Amino acid sequence: QVQLVESGGGLVQPGGSLRLSCACSGIIFSTYGMRWFRQAPGKERELVAAISIGRSTNYEDSVKGRFTISRDNAKNSVYLQMNSLKPEDTAVYYCNARNSYLGIEYWGQGTQVTVSS
Repeated sequence: QVQLVESGGGLVQPGGSLRLSCACSGIIFSTYGMRWFRQAPGKERELVAAISIGRSTNYEDSVKGRFTISRDNAKNSVYLQMNSLKPEDTAVYYCNARNSYLGIEYWGQGTQVTVSS
């Protein structure tokens, strides 16, 4: 059974930091590209950051320089370090694992991030 379990969300003041984690099981983690998406109320889900099997990274423009995605294949986990958080970063953040070769992807259940004073 495949499971992606996010953690680390919460309430933080503007300018603060959070570190999201996504622990994966049931997949050969090192063969999956990993992505973080977010969805704010009334908005479509958007890609925030991605890290490839080879550890190449990409970021949505509004988070460049503030967010860092990383992966630890030994722990089957992907992380999203979020610094200088803004109210507009408030959303449910989802972890996604995708194997482009097999055409398979999996989603976590999401973790709420709220940036507010």
